[in-house]
This record gives sequence, structure tokens and C-alpha cells, in this order.
Amino acid sequence: MLQIRGAGLRRGDRELWSGLDLDVQPGELIAVLGPSGSGKTTLLKAILGLVPLSSGEIVALGEPVHRKGNRRIGYLPQARPLPRETSLRGRDLVALGVEGHRFGLPLRRAADRARVDELIRAVGAESFADRAVGELSGGEQQRLRAGQALADDPRLLLCDEPLTSLDLANQQAVVRLIDDHRATGAAVLLVTHDINPVLEKVDRILYIANGRFTLGTAAEVLTSAVLSDLYGAPVFVLQAGGRLVVVGAPDAEDAHHHHDGEDHA
Repeated sequence: MLQIRGAGLRRGDRELWSGLDLDVQPGELIAVLGPSGSGKTTLLKAILGLVPLSSGEIVALGEPVHRKGNRRIGYLPQARPLPRETSLRGRDLVALGVEGHRFGLPLRRAADRARVDELIRAVGAESFADRAVGELSGGEQQRLRAGQALADDPRLLLCDEPLTSLDLANQQAVVRLIDDHRATGAAVLLVTHDINPVLEKVDRILYIANGRFTLGTAAEVLTSAVLSDLYGAPVFVLQAGGRLVVVGAPDAEDAHHHHDGEDHA
């Protein structure tokens, strides 16, 4: 589904990471973890063809990535609430995924309307699909965004912090939607700061930090020894109340400006 070979990315004079090799198989869910500023979102943008690599190549669904995009690649963005004054209805937001690639006024063909209704049912949005999205909660808006992202039945789904600011019930609902789509054979890359809501669903973890990365199962990657080596500073992985907590990991921007090994919790 996705092949990345020798990929490197720079932000100005700073190298985010280099030498990244990654193969993503059908039906696989890979979580992308790391501190703020480490290049997780930039990786997704590179796969979407929006940011050029400084080295290496990316092939998605058998095609080299390019700025024109690929409708077989879906994108679920971070759960940022839309402005209160947004009058677009919920079903109109979903419809943009079905017909938004066409020029001119939407024709609203019967097949398009049926597909929108199908997606609204799939994401559990029947009760609020005809309300203005600005009036909806962050969780309700994110369910509609999920419907939009799944409109073309993407074979590769990219998710950028899709659970941020959502309560537990809506986190679980969005995770179920992503996992149900993965069960159709689609591959999923999911950027997150908190692995716990998706820990039981994840096949592998790509952890990026301090210009380096490691790839493996959760048991292989989320250990104190592995993350301490990755950061070059003491990092501890603890279990508290059935959740994993990473302690002592500095943000990438901080690590870039402090070279004395100081630990920023």
C-alpha cells in the first residue's frame, strides 16, 4: 500500500529525519508517535504530495506521490472545532468528500445522495446531519470529517491527531470507524500523541524523535531503554491505571535548541 525508501526531510537548516524505509501492508495500522516538532505531520504531508522530500522517494498505491493527489488516499485531519458561524450542514460536509472533486455546482445525483446517506449512517451522524456544523460538538464534527475522509473508500487512510480534544466516548467511536475501515483491507497511518486509545488496534509503531526513528511492535518500541536511546536522554515508560505514560521526553524543538543533554519533562 505504501513504500518509503531512503526518505529524508528538512525544515530550514534542521533535518527532521533521514534514511526512512517503510513498507505498509494491506489491512495494517501503523501509529506514528513522537514529540511536537519531530516531523510526524510533515510525513503525512509528504505522502499526500504536499511537501517534497529532501531525499528518497514515496510510492503510494503503486504510484509515486505528486501534488495532484490521489483520490484513493483518504485524509482525516486533527479534530479542530469549526467556527460557530459555520452554517454548512453536516451532510454538506460529508458531501464534499463525494462530489467536491467536481467543477461547477454540485449536481447531487441520486447515487451521490445515497452515498452521503450511507456514510452518515456509517459514522452514526443521523441525528445531527441536518444541523449547521458550527453548532455541533467537536466529537460530532469529527465523525462527519471521518465520513468525508471515507467517501471514496480510500485504500490508504492518513489520520493526523484525529482524537485530540475528543471525550472518551467520541474517541472510541472514531477509533471504531478507523478500525472498521482497516478491516476492509485498507492501510492506515495514524499520527497521535496518545497511543492508549488505539493501542489494542495498532500493528506497528513508528516513533520519531531527535532526528532519529525506530519501527516495531508496541512491545518492542514502547520501552524505557528504546526511547532513552532514541532521545539520547533518560525516558521512562510507566503503566498507570492500565495506560502507558511516557515521562521525561523533550519536545523536538526543545531538543534542537538544547544540546547539553538537559532533560525537559
